[in-house]
Amino acid sequence: MEKQDLIYWTRRLYEKGLSPSTSGNVSMLSDDNNILITASGSAAGDIWMDDIVKMDFEGNLIEGVKNPSSEKLMHLEIYRKRKDLRAIIHSHSPEITAFAVAGLSISDTIMPEFAYYFGYVPLAKYAPPSSYELAKNVGEKFEEKNAVLMENHGIAVGGKNLKEAFYLLETIQSYCKTYLFGKILGKMQTLSKKDIEEIRK
Repeated sequence: MEKQDLIYWTRRLYEKGLSPSTSGNVSMLSDDNNILITASGSAAGDIWMDDIVKMDFEGNLIEGVKNPSSEKLMHLEIYRKRKDLRAIIHSHSPEITAFAVAGLSISDTIMPEFAYYFGYVPLAKYAPPSSYELAKNVGEKFEEKNAVLMENHGIAVGGKNLKEAFYLLETIQSYCKTYLFGKILGKMQTLSKKDIEEIRK
């Protein structure tokens, strides 16, 4: 059942353009307090049972024949920092990653739901993919937020389950699309501090 849940939400990522080709990775805590994670090189669109492996909190493979995602260190670091999170999605959504490659956090409050769920999405400093340095940079930002951009890379989102993480990620994607279209139209109107305070109340 756990693997089926992970397969379902990972395939949804591909359907929504949140995980093109073999980009991104997904993990969740298992009932036995280990970590189920997509295997290295797996594609979200056609992921299946043998593309999901189980590792412990030291990153050791304990179930499966493939290697865990190359970004396993980042997943491990986030789980260590945030005991309340039980699922993590790392996405290379083009609309979201546009902010990361531009070196921008997501901060302009142009939509009420963004003010309610996020306030802003911070940007972690660039480090090589799959490195401990990247894991450390992202983990530090997760101490206060459930979503973190990675400079020149993508985004990581955490939730109490995969469903929550997925919809938080989709909300950010919707924000980014709207923001970029607004820029094309040439005018951006942000909510006032008063508007934001009322939403958060």
